[in-house]
Amino acid sequence: MFEDLSLKLETALKKIRGQGRLTEKNISDSLREIRRILLDADVNFKVAKEFIENVTAKALGSEVIASITPGQLITKIIFDELKNLLGGSHTEIKINASGITTIMVVGLQGSGKTTFCAKLAMKLQASSRKVLLAAADVYRPAAIEQLKILGSQINVPVFSIEEKDAKKVSKDSISYAKENGFNTVIIDTAGRLHIDEEMMKEVSDIKELVKPTETLFVVDSMTGQDAVNSAKAFNESVQFDGIVLTKLDGDARGGAALSIRAVVGKPIKFISNGEKPGDLDLFYPERLASRILGKGDVISLVEKAQQTFDESEAEELEEKFKKNKFDFDDFLKQIKVIKKMGSLSSLLGMIPGLSSQMRNAPVDDKALVKVEAIISSMTLDERKNPKILNGNRRKRISRGSGTSVQDVNRLVKQFGEMHKMMSKFSKKGFGNSSINNFKFN
Repeated sequence: MFEDLSLKLETALKKIRGQGRLTEKNISDSLREIRRILLDADVNFKVAKEFIENVTAKALGSEVIASITPGQLITKIIFDELKNLLGGSHTEIKINASGITTIMVVGLQGSGKTTFCAKLAMKLQASSRKVLLAAADVYRPAAIEQLKILGSQINVPVFSIEEKDAKKVSKDSISYAKENGFNTVIIDTAGRLHIDEEMMKEVSDIKELVKPTETLFVVDSMTGQDAVNSAKAFNESVQFDGIVLTKLDGDARGGAALSIRAVVGKPIKFISNGEKPGDLDLFYPERLASRILGKGDVISLVEKAQQTFDESEAEELEEKFKKNKFDFDDFLKQIKVIKKMGSLSSLLGMIPGLSSQMRNAPVDDKALVKVEAIISSMTLDERKNPKILNGNRRKRISRGSGTSVQDVNRLVKQFGEMHKMMSKFSKKGFGNSSINNFKFN
């Protein structure tokens, strides 16, 4: 989402990096350009104006010390102000130390609210919480069924009733949780295509009835300033505790994400980068500010890797690399691990300096799907010993995987080249960088 904004900011900051010293004129010229960039990105006008005023005041009042260039100083000031704009520091959701934690989720229809409920349930379940989902969206066709399907995928039960009474569902779900040993209830409330008085009254009544530990507002960050306006309306009526930004993997300009915290005055607590149950991250202002300025987000990347990789399997894999015994079966396991971490584009965006370089490069997650299909169409013997893959076998694999013979040939060839590199490393002292040379195309 922030690639275009990041690239434009990087171009604007390059101009001041070439200056020998900071002056009122070169600061003014650079920040005028940055203000225009923020407005083009659909950042709220008042938010952009205040942001530039704060940066200007700090830049004019700062002295460039010998070890820091003007460009480094202005970049640091902009980073600090971006971090402050996004909330300053990470804010956790509230969890009751004893008794039931009730989380009420509100938002407009189509914002990703129901999907978020399941994602949050999965995250809390991983933290040893016993979670119950409550289907209080009784109006949208198939909303209850959608929540049940999502719940079954992550092994979290869903509470629902036959009656179309959202308040009764919410109240009864708490009673059910108490009786059955659940310590966390996530209530998926109804949304509308637009804000109306009836919807606001219902969510207000539910909040008064269940007195939730935490009320979260889910907003589609692709909707720009409309997202900010709906957040303001919901907060005036419901007084929510935190914001969830969904669809950050989209191609919108990103203005809503940068504006919403400053306009509403409530912290962003979670961000969602995809549709998979695991595509939910805690929100850290400094990490997003770093990504916007093209500095990547190595901490989040490492955290994702730690959550996904099994340490014993990693050690076993390293031994296979050293002995040059890495086969297609092992490769298939690694593809599945990478897919769990998220989309390739989102992972590349976390690597410092890489997002701008990869801007025009094709990053297609379907490439992994194609490789996975080809390997899955091989027999166990073929995966262990690719040398037996003759013409007839390759034709069978291409038919079974829905790919061309050329695709199969390309994969086998690249895998062979990787093996040659590993063989050289195993003789000279193995380094794990060889796997990074494998091309997914």
